[in-house]
Amino acid sequence: MVATVAAVGFVGAVDPNEPGHYPACPLLSLTGVLCPGCGGLRAAHAVAHGDAVAALGANALVAVAFPALAVLWLCWVREVLRRRPVVSAVALLPVPPRAVHGWVLGGLVLAFTVVRNLPFGAGLAP
Repeated sequence: MVATVAAVGFVGAVDPNEPGHYPACPLLSLTGVLCPGCGGLRAAHAVAHGDAVAALGANALVAVAFPALAVLWLCWVREVLRRRPVVSAVALLPVPPRAVHGWVLGGLVLAFTVVRNLPFGAGLAP
């Protein structure tokens, strides 16, 4: 928990839009292809400053994942405060995960990556 708050605080304080603060994406540097995480730090910076529109513009996938992860994290905190044993965060999900959920999530990430690298998907590029 402390590490997460510290990481978000650091990204909120040190603007990734300014060059030289963070390393470049290796995939983008070597191939010119945007990975699914490209723009993620800019999205985190925007979320830390309460700018949801800028977060969506930087990386829509990451911006949508943040609220989902925050809800999961809050559910975990609730269970810990109630002193209930939590074996894993997966146990907190309303639907038990199956292999098909992983395939669907992987397919969405792959589709996002492909579309943002095509000319008509330039709006998804950071």
